[in-house]
Amino acid sequence: MPPSIFDEMARQGHEQLIFCHDRPSRLRAIIAIHDTTLGPALGGTRMWAYGNEDEAVIDALRLSRGMTYKAAAAGTVFGGGKCVVWGDPQKDKSEPLFRALGRYVQSLGGRFITGTDVGTTAGDFVHARAETRHVVALPEEYGGSGDSGYTTAYALWHGIRACLEWELGSADARGRRFAIQGLGKVGRRLLTQVCDAGGEAVVADIDCRQTAWAAGELGATVVPPEAIYDVPCDVFSPNALGGVLNDETIPRLKCRIVAGAANNQLADEGLHAPMLAGRAILYAPDYVINAGGLIQVAEELRGWDRERADHRAAAVGPFLRRIFELARHEKLTTQQAADLLVRRRLHDLGHIKRSYIPHQRSCG
Repeated sequence: MPPSIFDEMARQGHEQLIFCHDRPSRLRAIIAIHDTTLGPALGGTRMWAYGNEDEAVIDALRLSRGMTYKAAAAGTVFGGGKCVVWGDPQKDKSEPLFRALGRYVQSLGGRFITGTDVGTTAGDFVHARAETRHVVALPEEYGGSGDSGYTTAYALWHGIRACLEWELGSADARGRRFAIQGLGKVGRRLLTQVCDAGGEAVVADIDCRQTAWAAGELGATVVPPEAIYDVPCDVFSPNALGGVLNDETIPRLKCRIVAGAANNQLADEGLHAPMLAGRAILYAPDYVINAGGLIQVAEELRGWDRERADHRAAAVGPFLRRIFELARHEKLTTQQAADLLVRRRLHDLGHIKRSYIPHQRSCG
């Protein structure tokens, strides 16, 4: 933990850090609001059995900053925030806990809007919805937009096609080889899209049920989880854990493109983005190409429309091409180029909208 939380907030550009405690429900939560230049902070609630409160604070600060960049890159009118609940999602969940959390979210008057993340489900926020209207990604039967995996995978596929066209001269996936790490709700859909488009797939997952399905239903080649980095391929697609691009794995990659839906793929942005560029591997910044879920809930807040959400998600492809063009012209890594475009948007709109004020209606 840094010597001063305020110093760390200043370094990362945070506006607020809110500690929430409710003794009867045993709620321990932290809400981090990073930047509301573009509008109210939007970000999911993660439930995790942190080792100590310092870990929880660091995670909240890191994740909320990432949401600002993701929301800005996706062209939304929302800022970035995140909530972390300190607890074991397998043991500590209850209706009172999420209703207590809902009351704290409501107390912020719309500065923070939340929904599901790691360790939480749409059902948890059905409970929270009883106390606040500032929740999203509810089940369709409760007026929400439902599973965000479809939109995330849809945006990811458009982003991958943009990468193929930029790096290999054609967006056509036929005859291309894809190494897919992780077969969760996004990875499974990506695998289906690859196979439908005539691509060849090599997959890895710690869940043998998922790999058995991939091999049996779609004819994918299965390799052990640790071997996926060594697969010769056109596209390596990380769709599981963060930090998978690091000192040990990057030298092993045998791909032309890295494009996946996992968050925080680079263990160290300043070190590992240049390492990928040095190996002539095109990297699609994760917060850009995996923004489909955020796009879905942002559209839900406007009044849910699937066609409009798909249109916004498909725009990930053209935005990646802007990033690649800027990186080439300015001799930057693609991560640096993406960050620069985000900072420009925040700067330009900062003259119009500073801190978001609740009850002020925007035109988004």
